[in-house]
Amino acid sequence: QVQLVESGGGLVQPGGSLRLSCAASGSIVSINAMGWFRQAPGKDREFVAVIRRSSGATSYADSVKGRFTVSTDNAKNTWSLQMNTLQPEDTAVYYCAADQRLTSSWLSLKQGVGYDYWGRGTQVIVSS
Repeated sequence: QVQLVESGGGLVQPGGSLRLSCAASGSIVSINAMGWFRQAPGKDREFVAVIRRSSGATSYADSVKGRFTVSTDNAKNTWSLQMNTLQPEDTAVYYCAADQRLTSSWLSLKQGVGYDYWGRGTQVIVSS
């Protein structure tokens, strides 16, 4: 079992920055990829970013590319999402997710298919 807890959400003005963290506990060694997703009110959940734990390879949604950076601290069993130049359309509940599969495709990771564990989410509001 793996437990995930997000933190770092809040209210920020357009153009500002936030850093989200996801702390993992439990069977950490089994995690192979860590993803970030978000869901805005009235909208479907969407992919934000993902990082493969062993290689550090990353992938981003086009809407956040160049503004968001995903990273992992394996020693601390956490991964983070640095969000810069935030815009009102970034307002959403952000979720982290952990994938235990050894050979997950980038497509499945981006589609949110197959993740084994999800956090409860942290709210991000971008507003003046």
